[in-house]
Amino acid sequence: MGGGSAANAGSNLRPTATDGGSAANAGSHLRPRPRWPWITAAAALGLAIFWGVSFYWSREPTPLWVVAETPSGEPTVVGYSTVHTLIDVVEWLLDKPGGYLSNDVLPPGVWLDNMPSFELGVLTQCRDLARVLRNYHSRSQSQSIEDEDLAIAEPALNTDSESWLFPAAEARYEDAIEALRRFEARLTDADAGNAQFYARADNLREWLAVVELRLGSLSQRLSASVGQVRVNTDLGGAPAGAATRDANGDVIVKTPWLQIDEVFYEARGTAWALLMFLRAAQFDFERTLEDKNAVVSLRQVIRELEEGLRPIRSPMILNGQGFGMFPNHSLVLASYLSRAHSAVADLRRLLEQG
Repeated sequence: MGGGSAANAGSNLRPTATDGGSAANAGSHLRPRPRWPWITAAAALGLAIFWGVSFYWSREPTPLWVVAETPSGEPTVVGYSTVHTLIDVVEWLLDKPGGYLSNDVLPPGVWLDNMPSFELGVLTQCRDLARVLRNYHSRSQSQSIEDEDLAIAEPALNTDSESWLFPAAEARYEDAIEALRRFEARLTDADAGNAQFYARADNLREWLAVVELRLGSLSQRLSASVGQVRVNTDLGGAPAGAATRDANGDVIVKTPWLQIDEVFYEARGTAWALLMFLRAAQFDFERTLEDKNAVVSLRQVIRELEEGLRPIRSPMILNGQGFGMFPNHSLVLASYLSRAHSAVADLRRLLEQG
């Protein structure tokens, strides 16, 4: 009896197959699960968020409303529309979705290139107009004293667009806005000798001369998207002229492939800002334009810019070759800017000859 009991007890202590299977199953439950699916899902979610934010920040704006009266509805003085529109455009650069992107050093802003190129086109037009305001529109003659606030705003807007620290571009552009606001306040107050805006034909011609150069340059850069062989006309009409470097014969001009969309969006930004500045000039220089019979010519420039800013229906900027199967968005925009360039040249001649 005692021996049998000991044998039975020993048999009860032996591990059975069932016990071994349970131990193996328990061990399998204790193994750590792989983390790569969670890491992959988190990375995909992060990329999707970055893409959505980038898409939202890169949307082109609609043209701002150009005002010809104060917020209270009262008629304004000459020059108010131009100065107020310039302030609105610079404020848009800083306050739009994503803020000012050209000097971003962190994602997703650092990954973007379309909107920073658009900003560069807008900023270039703001700089040109601020320079003309300082040197021509606010001065009755070449020996007149320049306005102190415009002398602050113009160099502030010329701060490096990619400077992000010491000084930050946004801080300098804020200084320009404050200076322009002070000039606007003095322009509209009761003191007649406080600030002036001279809406004369010669002042308008000075600004349009710069606009003509900008449009001509952009139309050529856009046309070079497919590569062109151009005849060198650098010294055309100047038999006794000379250049630093001679470039005889034909010249091959082609925009690098990675810069095609950057040039395109810079041109769109230029057209966007210029459209609003010309609309403002239509109010401030109304009497001058009517006297020179140039109202229709200015409207033609505005019409060409409006057509060049029509919405883009393609998910990307296409660069088809000439008369090929696919469109070339750069050439389409170049055609509108070229016609606007010609219309500006005609407008300048009208203002000069009457």
